[in-house]
Amino acid sequence: MTSPPRRFLSYGRQQIGDDDIAAVTDVLRGDTLTTGPKVADFEAALGQVTGASHGVACSSGTAALHLAAMALNLGPGDKVVVPALTFLTTANVVRMTGAEVVFADVGPVTGLMGGKELSAALSQKGSGQVKAVFSVHYAGQCAAPDELAAVARGLPVVADSCHALGTAYGSDGKVGDCRHAVMETFSFHPVKTIVAGEGGAVTTNDGVLAQRLRRLRNHGMTRDADAFVRNDLARDGDGDTNPWYYEMAELGLNYRLSDIHCALGLSQLGKLDTFCATRRALAARYDEKLASLDPLVRPLGRVAGCDPAWHLYVVRIDFAALGIERAALMARLKEAGIGTQVHYLPLHMQPYYRDRYGELSLPGAETFYKQELSLPLFPDMTKKEVDYVAATLGKIAGGSA
Repeated sequence: MTSPPRRFLSYGRQQIGDDDIAAVTDVLRGDTLTTGPKVADFEAALGQVTGASHGVACSSGTAALHLAAMALNLGPGDKVVVPALTFLTTANVVRMTGAEVVFADVGPVTGLMGGKELSAALSQKGSGQVKAVFSVHYAGQCAAPDELAAVARGLPVVADSCHALGTAYGSDGKVGDCRHAVMETFSFHPVKTIVAGEGGAVTTNDGVLAQRLRRLRNHGMTRDADAFVRNDLARDGDGDTNPWYYEMAELGLNYRLSDIHCALGLSQLGKLDTFCATRRALAARYDEKLASLDPLVRPLGRVAGCDPAWHLYVVRIDFAALGIERAALMARLKEAGIGTQVHYLPLHMQPYYRDRYGELSLPGAETFYKQELSLPLFPDMTKKEVDYVAATLGKIAGGSA
């Protein structure tokens, strides 16, 4: 077998270079640590990378989704379709507005909500109250965005793109370009394609939405004199705007992202193409090395027309045929220096959502969950390390079958 690596192989981790450190150091030596020029620079660069007209930086991927939900004016009496296979955030932000969640099933081999699954969710009893669709790009892949938009029939689509910065689809589409979604959201957590320490962003092609997103991330306040309502307070006796004045037009939150984070994110964005190419090459290596384990171990089902910037390398394992439980397999891999994770427990099985909506049957999500395991994948991982993971998994599979 390939010799063990010299480090523990987490399922995901950041790659930080001297250029990233220098970018952050420059901000620390400057005069502005937050709400400064790096925020605007990062937002502009994100817009260029994704092809969207506007990028709005915020404090996390969760904040990005919550801002999008608030910008759509979701509230009590509304419903939002959310795929069951996603992180807690995608559904939680809907509930934070007071709206309810309609869970959609996903494909059992891709983990994605496609047009068929969205159509079924929209056909459920009470779906007439659905006001939006939150789609999810899983592991780096996206279901056809144009198909989802067509099935949504005019409902606003918000794409949770936290797994998929750098992913391309169709002949010239990019995740984040908002061609088929009113907003797309991103995360810059350390395991994501690029990192900012923590951080998130919303992209949109709607200038009015972008303006509102920026207001909502900053307590709902504005310093735009043209938007002021209380002119009796805003202006002095000569009719000039008081230089200290601001107004709060609606409730917002402190979801700002600092210049420190944006400097790191901006430096990392410059390496996005390299990161994505590396992830694709490592995923292809996994495909090659794990092919002999089929049908006991199979890669994530691939989506036609999608060129993923792989955030996760997911395999589907027939644990019953292997004769080993998932927890036991994960423990053996950990002993060998290999970290793994499960993405995710379907949300309709979480206690909070089960108690709220009762027992739901979503066979695609449940089948996918029973088989899924995420193997190590990160930018500075080597091909030899991939070979070691594959060989170790093969040895365990061979000894258990």
